[in-house]
Amino acid sequence: MSDIPYKDKGSILRPFKSLQFFARPAVTQPLEPRPASDNYRGFHVNDWKKCIGCSTCQKVCDNAAITMVRVPGLPEDPVKGIRNERPAIDYGRCCWCGLCVDICPTGSISLTTEYVHTCREDELDSYFVLPDPNGIHGEHFPKGWDKTADADLVDLERQPMGELPGEERIDSFDEIVEGYTEQQAIVEASRCVQCGMCHDACPTHMHAPEYIRAIWEGDVEEAVRQMYRTNPFSHVCGRVCTHRCESACSIGRRGEPVAIRWLKRYAMDAVPDLRIREIAAEGKVDYISGRRIAIVGAGPAGLTAAYDLIRKGHKVTVFEALDKPGGMTRYGIPEYRLPYDRLDADVAVITSLGVQIQYNTRVGRDVTMDELRRDHDAVLIAIGLQLGRSTRIPGSDHPQVRRAVDLLRMITRGESFEVPERAVVIGGGNVAMDIARSLARLQKQQFGKVQITVCALEDFEHFLADPEEVTEAREEGIEILDSRGPKEVVIEDGRLTGLKTLGVISIFDEQGRFAPRYDQQDEQFHPGDMVIESIGQMSDVSLLGEELTERLEWNRGRLKVDEDGHSSEPWLWAAGDMVFGPDVVHAVADGHRVAASMERYLAELDSEKQDDGRTS
Repeated sequence: MSDIPYKDKGSILRPFKSLQFFARPAVTQPLEPRPASDNYRGFHVNDWKKCIGCSTCQKVCDNAAITMVRVPGLPEDPVKGIRNERPAIDYGRCCWCGLCVDICPTGSISLTTEYVHTCREDELDSYFVLPDPNGIHGEHFPKGWDKTADADLVDLERQPMGELPGEERIDSFDEIVEGYTEQQAIVEASRCVQCGMCHDACPTHMHAPEYIRAIWEGDVEEAVRQMYRTNPFSHVCGRVCTHRCESACSIGRRGEPVAIRWLKRYAMDAVPDLRIREIAAEGKVDYISGRRIAIVGAGPAGLTAAYDLIRKGHKVTVFEALDKPGGMTRYGIPEYRLPYDRLDADVAVITSLGVQIQYNTRVGRDVTMDELRRDHDAVLIAIGLQLGRSTRIPGSDHPQVRRAVDLLRMITRGESFEVPERAVVIGGGNVAMDIARSLARLQKQQFGKVQITVCALEDFEHFLADPEEVTEAREEGIEILDSRGPKEVVIEDGRLTGLKTLGVISIFDEQGRFAPRYDQQDEQFHPGDMVIESIGQMSDVSLLGEELTERLEWNRGRLKVDEDGHSSEPWLWAAGDMVFGPDVVHAVADGHRVAASMERYLAELDSEKQDDGRTS
């Protein structure tokens, strides 16, 4: 028998019960969109003024629903971290997870409450949408899912870098920065969203996202391997690079940029020097080409070119006038910023590959350019900017008016000179900060106090020195005055007593040319026993000799070269500071560029030799 109670069994009359509903009022709602709830994840909008085209949204999308599309007419500036690309959404793939919103470094993307979109069968491509600030249908809908404190995958605060306090570091030339611990480095590396903006901005196009990811994964050797793809001076650049990559970092749009330079320093310091040399040797060719290259100057540009060329199998000899390598990185950067043993470690990597450096060999005195040309297939000049410029103001020819680069070189080499009890520095760049801070240490050691004044043409909003340099100099007791131009070195009875300055009205004229204007009524006197000029540098090109100098092409006193550093002489190249001005990472990039050009030139020589052989 059935287990269903008799009263629950069906009846043939039961369907007729539904007739009772015909007498009730209709409850059907109109066929139109209903308001969505708060935080609904509808279609995307993208504020194009905030969007920098970093492609982070594309990388985070697991469904491959986002494609970066180039939009002509939008600004593009790799140095500033801006691409003229915008994300397009394929709503056939999108699952409305909102990760693109949560990860967006600039906060430009959000989801509205709009959710209705229809199209004909032949318009399926209309589901591929390039969002703009107006939404998918050009209407303004309330935002649904947006970036909040609880829905933000971007860590905006960088790990602090420890350093010695001002009152402690002023007593010596010890390195002032302590470096990251392993835990700090991993946490800092985790902030990177792998957008690659740093790669685009770096003059060497370093693979920073790759080495940062390796650090995050705990593989410091792989991080070093990624660095040596483009930068054989990673110890140096991990400490004194101008790090414009950080200015382009997308995280810096709303917070503090990733500490890319400090992460480089951490990985390099974490791997033993011998292992670094082994990693750098990976990929070096085994054969010897038979070609000989001469490089004048053992600075970053010359040694980077040597690094590239030796790895290609060429014999490379570097001629260095001084007794140690490094060029202006050694003789222009104080040791409290760049410990010289770390510079030596970078150079040791290059010499371990077979590059020969002949020290105390001044071209033009110990060997001529003609001899270099005769004995080598190609020659590179990379001598840097070792001479300082003069203000030429009245009194600037006094013996106690010194050039910053000369004093920095003497300090590095341990040469003695009379340390001034009071000094005035003319200039507002990093070199001016370097000599002011170096003299401050010597003053503290000898006199127990610091009495240095820095006078710069620029106001603080347009200061040339890095902000951290200015901050640290002040912490060390140095007085820094902005908008002050030099008028006269004051000399009384043959003794230098100080410097007179005038207030600056403007620095450039209407055509953008350097033409300072001063307020003659705003005069100040700054007492000092020495005045140091730090207003620019230049190269000593006398080593070229008169005959070669006349043959070469020049542009406003600088050797004229093409974009690859090739001069008007087919066998001669120039690179580094003497071409582009003082900057370590630019010198490294220039060394790579020139080495590639020289390699092409040598290949052409080999090709011509083969053709001659076939002809004969």
